Amino acid sequence: MPAPPPSAPPRLFDRGLHRKRLDRAARDFAGADFLQLRAALDLTERLDGIMRDFPLAVDLSARSGAFRETLAESATAARVGLLVEADLSPAMLAGRASPRVALDEERLPFAPASFDLVVSTLGLHWTNDVVGALIQIRRALKPDGLFLGALLGGSTLNELRQALTQAEVEMLGGAGSRVSPFADSRDAAGLLQRAGFALPVADVDRVSVSYEHPLKLLADLRAMGETSVLAERHPRPLTRTLLARMSEIYVERFAGPDGRVPATFEIVTLTGWAPHASQQQPLQPGSAKMRLADALGTVEHRLPRDQR
Repeated sequence: MPAPPPSAPPRLFDRGLHRKRLDRAARDFAGADFLQLRAALDLTERLDGIMRDFPLAVDLSARSGAFRETLAESATAARVGLLVEADLSPAMLAGRASPRVALDEERLPFAPASFDLVVSTLGLHWTNDVVGALIQIRRALKPDGLFLGALLGGSTLNELRQALTQAEVEMLGGAGSRVSPFADSRDAAGLLQRAGFALPVADVDRVSVSYEHPLKLLADLRAMGETSVLAERHPRPLTRTLLARMSEIYVERFAGPDGRVPATFEIVTLTGWAPHASQQQPLQPGSAKMRLADALGTVEHRLPRDQR
């Protein structure tokens, strides 16, 4: 019997709603782009340490152009040729003279082996199939092309999640999902491996942002276009009364001595290369030329057979 077709990934997010939220946020995005700037600066600094040229590059999730701006001020700028800016939201790209294209990261329109460098700045955590998106990115890269990406990880907005859950349990008798799930940072390198990238590396940067009030955090999330777009809507609206109780719990549990409340953002940075024969390859099991004991200058003692 032929094998059944692979099942489609679950639809976690409403991509159309996400695009609308980004379109709405585009006008005032510069007032809340601190995470985008931090991620873009980190990706640029990583590029600074890679001494090679990237004639053709694309920045997915370009938003207001943070990566282009940080790149222009770095030593790497001369080594990156044409940079195409892409985003799910056409409004985010409006008014810029640089090459740009509105697209969906879940359905990249690029031909195979098109780019020397692909960058994704805080957009992949909204894709329904992160591995599928990474596979498309790897295919769009030329052999030995580089991918650098930043996405939000599992500890993001942990305080908000806890405060909302407790408020709902108290007032509604149960809690549903209102804060989007994020990828577990411990599995990040595995995502690259599953997508076929070589030499995968994942790093985590945990950022704590201080707010005068929890509602200021919600305002920033709205300005970023980062409010929840879960496909399965919560059955009950987020009322003012529920928000007020959430704010009280947030302050009670997390406020510092100065009364301000923290919000945690976990930025997971991914680095991977499109496979190429010239890249360093891991040794096959049993192919070592020297025993470990000899390399360490120690004496090897065998275990009794019954302890092996």
